[in-house]
Amino acid sequence: QVQLVESGGGWVQAGGSLRLSCAASGRTFSSYFMGWFRQAPGKEREFVAAINRSGGSTWYGDSVQGRFTISRDNAKNTVYLQMNSLKPEDTAVYYCAADRVLTTRPGNVDYWGQGTQVTVSS
Repeated sequence: QVQLVESGGGWVQAGGSLRLSCAASGRTFSSYFMGWFRQAPGKEREFVAAINRSGGSTWYGDSVQGRFTISRDNAKNTVYLQMNSLKPEDTAVYYCAADRVLTTRPGNVDYWGQGTQVTVSS
């Protein structure tokens, strides 16, 4: 069982930056692929980014490639999402996710956090 708690969301103007954090419980954090998804009002939840167990490989959704960076600190049981050059269309609830394998489909995720709101104003 893994419990995930996100933090760092908030309001920012377009072009600004935010860093999200996700703290995981348990001793097996390093055995999970970690990821971020987001869901805007009226839209389906979509894949944002993922990172492998060691942090050596990362994957990104097309809409955030080059602007967002995912990283992890296994000693702190934490995964991060650095978001730069934010756009109004990035406005959504951002969810942390954990899975035993690489997962880019929301329906396949094993564990979810409660979500944190990110609002980008134009």
